[in-house]
Amino acid sequence: MSRILSRFGGFVIKNVGDCLVYYFPESLKSNRKYGFMSCLECSLAMIEYHDTICKRLDKEELPYVDYRISADYGSVVLMKSNNSTAVDMIGPPVNMCSKINHAATKNNFVIGGDLYFMVHKFDDYEFTEIKGFSLGFKYTYPVYTVHRK
Repeated sequence: MSRILSRFGGFVIKNVGDCLVYYFPESLKSNRKYGFMSCLECSLAMIEYHDTICKRLDKEELPYVDYRISADYGSVVLMKSNNSTAVDMIGPPVNMCSKINHAATKNNFVIGGDLYFMVHKFDDYEFTEIKGFSLGFKYTYPVYTVHRK
């Protein structure tokens, strides 16, 4: 997955058990559209590589893996603790991704409402709101599946 990320300008922050936390720094810069498209294309490429990954695992006599990918947009802080060289990322998008990830079906990709607001006019993608998914909050937060047209 980290190889796929690097092809699209994504950076891995950390690997936590069965979770990979990463971000796309271009989404902060002047060419934000490129950063957002990189995020969408990278996430879709990860889904498309599922069969290839499973074939490699099979050659190594390892079990197949299934996964879900979630993304959102917003302010985050990259931080280091005093006693470690590891970098961590905190902020609402990180928390939201952990919650909306459960809305994705096996080997699919979902985005939260804040990222949807930034990308919904991109012509190459189809966004479908997942109805009836609750995060348990007082207010609803929309979640969308993403596919290429």
